[in-house]
Amino acid sequence: MNVIAAVDRNWAIGNRNALLVKIPRDQKLFMEMTKGKVVVMGRNTLESLPQKQPLGNRTNIVLSTDKNYKVRDAVVVHSLEELFEELKQYASDDIFVIGGERVYRQLLPYCDTAHITKIDYAYEADAHFPTLDELPEWELVADSDEQTYFDLEYYFLKYQNKKCIKY
Repeated sequence: MNVIAAVDRNWAIGNRNALLVKIPRDQKLFMEMTKGKVVVMGRNTLESLPQKQPLGNRTNIVLSTDKNYKVRDAVVVHSLEELFEELKQYASDDIFVIGGERVYRQLLPYCDTAHITKIDYAYEADAHFPTLDELPEWELVADSDEQTYFDLEYYFLKYQNKKCIKY
């Protein structure tokens, strides 16, 4: 299972249920990597998407503790057990965890690959991704040359989890 996120230099991912910044090349990479795949997200992440609708051309799975929560064109699950049962029908490489903070923290131990866009800037934020550089099981295995978007510098990083838990 993959995890994909854009983080700032402090591993922040959002503020007030919105992305910190929208970088077109990062958004294009996200679209290319997840198109035709399975995306797993929490309810708040779904509700932060345009028109609060699931992403097109993907299987959307929403993890919500609200038993009455329903959304058209998405599968809603209410526990990790229910999520893992649903995910059994898909190849692990085709699954991407896309947020938010709580879902990232819950599912990170089950992910073997992390695709991180690291932005060299510190934003005001209220949501953070776990700092992979401080977790001994995660190893940086690839990084891009410096990218720029106006005055922002950022990098595409790939991490591998050496102690991935099978779900």
